Formats: sequence, C-alpha cells, structure tokens
Amino acid sequence: MAAKSEKPSYEEARDELAEIVESLEDGSATLEESLKLWERGEELAKICQEWLDGAKKKLDAAKKPAQ
Repeated sequence: MAAKSEKPSYEEARDELAEIVESLEDGSATLEESLKLWERGEELAKICQEWLDGAKKKLDAAKKPAQ
C-alpha cells in the first residue's frame, strides 16, 4: 500500500475499504477497533470519491467540442 503521506490509487483505496467492510461485518473487532476501522473507511471512501470525481471531470472535458 502507499505510504501514509501519499494518496493511494483508486484500486488500493477500494481494496482496503472492502477489507474494512468485511472486518466490520464479521463482528469480531472490539468497539474501539470498530470505530478506528469505520474512521479509516470514511477516509478511504472520500479518496475513492475524489478519484471518481476527477475521472468524471476528465471525461466531461474530453466530450466537449473543441472551440
């Protein structure tokens, strides 16, 4: 995975988020661990959304007719 100071790729963030969801769903984490996982999941969801928003902007720009 990317270093903490680097923004992970979309795929890295998505995969880690999927692991967190699985961990939360299995119910084996303590409340404190669950809260930390939830917070990390929120961060990862935000990162994924940023990647998707950036991709949409690029697609929208590419679809605009040249002026």
